[in-house]
Amino acid sequence: MITISGILGGNSKDEPLHYGEVYDLWQFSMAAKGCISANRAYRYHAGDKDLKKILSEIIDQAELEVSECDAILTRNGIAPSPLLPDRPEAKLEDIPIGARFADQEIAAMIAADTSIGLVGCSQIMGKSIREDIGALFGKYHVTKAALGMRILKLSKEKGWLIPPPLQIQRPELVNA
Repeated sequence: MITISGILGGNSKDEPLHYGEVYDLWQFSMAAKGCISANRAYRYHAGDKDLKKILSEIIDQAELEVSECDAILTRNGIAPSPLLPDRPEAKLEDIPIGARFADQEIAAMIAADTSIGLVGCSQIMGKSIREDIGALFGKYHVTKAALGMRILKLSKEKGWLIPPPLQIQRPELVNA
């Protein structure tokens, strides 16, 4: 008779994945593959060198995520999602102005995508019962949080950030 502690004891990498972990790894890898493709396109559109650097770092991080998630899936007998075809290179000056994303738009899109990635990592960490899966997505979460802060700082420095309404004057509190 195999007990739960027998199946889920010892090295977590030897434990079976539950269906949620399988789906989350597969879906996260597929999203990272889309992230690589989209951010390569954004990099062709970007004119700002600092923005291009962050885009390259996002691509590098997504490639790492694909590699690590696909390796776990493959090791567990699950076929990963297919890779997307590489985009042909484009030069900024060859993209018509009306079809070009502005740096401000790109910064907003990658900030939103990074935010969504943080939520996804948190959800996967919360559902995981294998410690190695939780730790892997904890690592991704920390990296995405740091990238998000850099995107925010860059957006503020470049004047790209459009803040929501700010509370300039605060109402005075009445002591009862």
